[in-house]
Amino acid sequence: MAEIIAVGERRIGDGQPTFIIAEIGINHNGDLLTAKKLIDAASLAGCDAVKFQKRTPELCVPPEQREVERDTPWGRMTYMEYRYRLEFGLDEYAEIDHYCREKGILWFASCWDESAVDFIVQFDPVCVKMASASLTDSLLLEKVKTTGVPVILSTGMSTMIQIRSAVAQMDPEHLLIAHSTSCYPCHPDELNLRMISTLQMEFDCPIGYSGHEVGLQTTYAAVTLGASFVERHITLDRTLWGSDQAASVEPWGFMRLVRDIRVIEKALGDGVKRVYESEMPNMRRLRRQPAISEAS
Repeated sequence: MAEIIAVGERRIGDGQPTFIIAEIGINHNGDLLTAKKLIDAASLAGCDAVKFQKRTPELCVPPEQREVERDTPWGRMTYMEYRYRLEFGLDEYAEIDHYCREKGILWFASCWDESAVDFIVQFDPVCVKMASASLTDSLLLEKVKTTGVPVILSTGMSTMIQIRSAVAQMDPEHLLIAHSTSCYPCHPDELNLRMISTLQMEFDCPIGYSGHEVGLQTTYAAVTLGASFVERHITLDRTLWGSDQAASVEPWGFMRLVRDIRVIEKALGDGVKRVYESEMPNMRRLRRQPAISEAS
């Protein structure tokens, strides 16, 4: 199995810089201008990619929920109308594709149904994400596998048996796995970050982290545990309307996140003990005995 996966021009896996994803998801609330502002924020922060979500409402919304009315920022409407209000179509995604290329940032999407896969692959995405909710959807997993593009498999609300079953269905040469807990926002005592190490020991592919917590500390911890990629939701304002906003990171927070991850990467080093040139003056000044040679 491959330990390093190429995603666009980036390589993800052992010895590579952390691949940092800003998930826009549906935080654009169906507004293309807001989506562009979020792309701007992610690009300015130095993220490697932004991610959207694509659904076909008539396939993803259960019949019993379609006519249920709810209050929204655009007035009271049925849940089906609301789902259509959030979805971008061909024109919007064509503009997103153009805008991301212009900004020099990669983009891809979570595909929630087979039609969504067909829709997204026409843009030649660098990868496709399988949301935690889709991990047990064998037909959708098979559909994504046939695209031949790298797949990020998110593992929230899943057992190890379910994860193994999904992994067995995928192409190991194009698979990345994200540890996740599907709660928005997620309390720290349910993040279980040591699962990153558990997944690393069992699966010979890049293991990352998709976080839905408040704050940045635990995402830094995921990097120190060896996450090859990290994903956090991005928002212009955590108080905006929407189910994912409260578990998202605002632009200035994303700038700190990327900056600090790059510092952590440098600080982690390679694990080989050495005496640095910068230490030599202090060694000569502070040590009473001559240094023992390597030959000794």
